[in-house]
Amino acid sequence: MPEVTIMIGGRGFEVSCQEGEESYLHSAAKMLDDEAQVLSDQIGRMPEARMLLMAGLMLADKTAAVEDRIKEVEAELAERMQELEALKNAPPPEPERIEIPIVPPQVNESLAELAARTEALAQQIEEQAAG
Repeated sequence: MPEVTIMIGGRGFEVSCQEGEESYLHSAAKMLDDEAQVLSDQIGRMPEARMLLMAGLMLADKTAAVEDRIKEVEAELAERMQELEALKNAPPPEPERIEIPIVPPQVNESLAELAARTEALAQQIEEQAAG
């Protein structure tokens, strides 16, 4: 089991940890040291036990706030997931019926005009042929 020296509030502490967890220990010690530094800046020198207790309480307070926020986000996520499930289970919307004429009205009018002209021409040709 590795022995690690961590610094908290300007004081060194020898602690043991599991093999490979040294970086986690240093990270946690840094967080505690940051809180101890705030205390030291505000209050000055204090007994070791009191410094560790106060720094630990400050971290616990921050942790509680983070846990509260996590619960809020989890509740919001659960609500969004229920909404998503409701949308997934909802029947699809009725398709909107849109009718588009295949032949625009102008084409019908043009064809009727062409038919009338063709009949008129055919009648003229028949009259000329007969006459």
